[in-house]
Amino acid sequence: MTLFIMASASTQSPNYMDVDCHHSKEQALTLTYQTNLNETLSQLSSDATTGKGYSHTTAGNGTVDAVYGLYDCRGDLTGYFCQFCVFTAASEILQRCPNRSSAVIWYDYCILRYSNHNFIGNLTTTPSWYISESKNITDPEEPQKAEDYMQSLRREATVETNKLYAMGGFNLSHGEERYGLVQCSRDLTNEECSQCLEAMIDEVPQCCRAKLGWQVLAPSCLIKYSDYMFYQITNQTSSPLPNPAKKGGTINSKTLIITIVSVLVAVALLSFSAYYWRYLSNKDSETTPLSFHDHIQRENALNADLPTIPLIWIRQSTNNFSELSKLGEGGFGPVYKGNLEDGTEIAVKRLSKTSGQGLEEFKNEVIFIAKLQHRNLVRLLGCCIEENEKLLVYEYMTNSGLDSHLFNQEKRKQLDWKLRLRIINGIAKGLLYLHEDSRLRIIHRDMKASNVLLDQEMNPKISDFGLARTFEKGQSQENTNRVMGTYGYMAPEYAMEGLYSVKSDVFSFGVLLLEIICGRRNSGFYLSNHGQSLLLYSWRLWCEGKSLELLDPMLEKTYKGSEVMKCIHIGLLCVQEDAADRPTMSTVVVMLASDTMVLPNPNHPAFSVGRKTKEEESTSKTSKDPSVNEVTVTNILPR
Repeated sequence: MTLFIMASASTQSPNYMDVDCHHSKEQALTLTYQTNLNETLSQLSSDATTGKGYSHTTAGNGTVDAVYGLYDCRGDLTGYFCQFCVFTAASEILQRCPNRSSAVIWYDYCILRYSNHNFIGNLTTTPSWYISESKNITDPEEPQKAEDYMQSLRREATVETNKLYAMGGFNLSHGEERYGLVQCSRDLTNEECSQCLEAMIDEVPQCCRAKLGWQVLAPSCLIKYSDYMFYQITNQTSSPLPNPAKKGGTINSKTLIITIVSVLVAVALLSFSAYYWRYLSNKDSETTPLSFHDHIQRENALNADLPTIPLIWIRQSTNNFSELSKLGEGGFGPVYKGNLEDGTEIAVKRLSKTSGQGLEEFKNEVIFIAKLQHRNLVRLLGCCIEENEKLLVYEYMTNSGLDSHLFNQEKRKQLDWKLRLRIINGIAKGLLYLHEDSRLRIIHRDMKASNVLLDQEMNPKISDFGLARTFEKGQSQENTNRVMGTYGYMAPEYAMEGLYSVKSDVFSFGVLLLEIICGRRNSGFYLSNHGQSLLLYSWRLWCEGKSLELLDPMLEKTYKGSEVMKCIHIGLLCVQEDAADRPTMSTVVVMLASDTMVLPNPNHPAFSVGRKTKEEESTSKTSKDPSVNEVTVTNILPR
C-alpha cells in the first residue's frame, strides 16, 4: 500500500524539486558531526569541478560521527553545469534540513545525499515523489505507449549500454513527439538499477497516468516523461525510436517498403511532368534566367516583411535535399546549401519532424526574425510551408560557424588578435541591436560560438533564433518553466530559476568572449592541475595579476596586451553571478571602443565551485532567492 501526501513547492525555482528530511529527527548535532558534514559537502562540491558527474565520499569513517555523502548529476549534463547544481545543493541542503543527521535534496539536474549511515551501494526506493504537469493526455493509447517506451529506456540503461541512464524520444502519432529519461545513482549495479526503475514505472498508473508530463523519483533513481525535449543531446542520447505500439513481421515491413517506394516514384514522375509542362509553357515568354526575387510569393506570406518561397525551387536548389548539399545538423534539423538559378547562394534550415517545434512556434519565429536587419545578424530571406515541410531560407555564410574555426587546431591559426577583436565587437553590436535598437526587444537565449556565423570577409553574424523571445516596452525580465539553451552558456538565474533578461545574453556573451581569447571551449575547460572551469580559472588569473596567461598561445605574435587585458576585464564583468552587476550590451560596446574608460572591478563569477580564498570571499556575491513558480510535488511514503 502507498500513501500519497501532498507537499507544496510553489515558492521554489522550477529546477528545485524537493528535499527529504523526514527520516531523521531535528536534533542537536555534535560538533564533530557538524565538522564532518561540512567537510563531506565541501569535498562533494570540489569534486564536481573535475569529476564525471558522480562521486561519493566519507568523513570520519569508522567513528560514531561518520558522515557519508554522494552526488549524482543527470547523464546528459556537462561537468560545468553539473558543478553549479552540486554547489547549490550543498549550500541549500543545510538550510532546508537544519540539524538533521541525514537528508536528500533533488534538483532537475542533480541529487545530493548525506547520512550518518553508510548507504553507498544500497538500493533505496523510499520515499519517492512525483511531479506532474497540469495538462491531461488526449490519446487514450498514450499511457501504454509511454510505459512501453520507459521500459525500453530501462533496458537500454541496464542491459544494452550499462550506463545506468538513457534518454530519447519517439513518435506518438500524427507527428507528435514524446521524450523520456531514466537514470540511477551510479553506485548501483545493473540489476539494482533495473529494480529501482521498475518500482518508479509501477508508480505511474497511481499518480500520473492521465498527465501529459511527469517525473517520479526516489533516492536511488528517477524517470521523466514529457512532450518537449528537456535534455541535452549527447553522444549517449538514445536515437528517436519508432512508435512503440507498432509491431509487425517481416512480410508486413517489406510490403510497406514496396508501397512507399512505389508511391514516391509515382509522385516524383508526376512532379517532374508538372515542372516540365510549366517550363515549356513559359519558354517562349521568359528568356532571362529565373532569379530569386522572381519566385517569391507574398500573397500567402506569414507577414508582409517576409516572402514565402515555393518548395519546388528549394528542392531544385538543394538537389532535393541531397546528402551532398547537407552542411550540418542543427538543433531543429538539418541545414542544406542551395544555389538558385540567378546564382544566389542560400542556406536552408529544414525543421525536423521530430524536433517538437510546432507550426505556431515556427510562425512566431518567422514573424519577428523577418523584422530584424543588421550587418551582424544573419539575414532571413524567406520561408516555405508546403507539403508538411517547414523551411527557413537564409543568406549563405561562406566560412560556417565561429566554433569550426575557434576550436580547430589548424583553422584557429587564421584567427589573429585583430580578427578576433573584430569578431568580438561585431557580436557585441549585434546583441546591442537585438536588446535596444531593433523594432522588437529580443532576448536571444542561446548565444554560443556555433550560433555565430562568419561571412566571406570573416564578419560575425548572429544566427539561430529558435529560442529567442520578445520583451514588451518597460519589461525587464521573464520567467519560464522550460529552461532551454546550451549548458555552459546559461546565466545562473536562468539555469536554476528560469529567469531570463537581457542580462542572460550578457552572461553568454561574457563566456563567448573568454572562449575567443583562450581558444578553448568553456564546456570542456577542466585543467587537471587546477580543477577549475574557464570562468573560475580566468578569475583566479585576474586576481593574481596573470591574466595574459589565459591568452591562446597562437596569438603570442599578434596580440596587443592592453586590448587583451581590457577584453578579459569586460568578460569577467559580464559573467558575474548577480545579474544586476553585469553591464548592459550598450555599456559593453562603449567599453570595447574606449581606451580611456575606467572599468569597475568584477565580482566573483558565477558557477564558481570549490573552496574560496578569503580575498575571493570578500568580492563574492550570494545568489538570490528562488523565484515563485507553481509546482505540485507529492511524497509517496509507505504506510
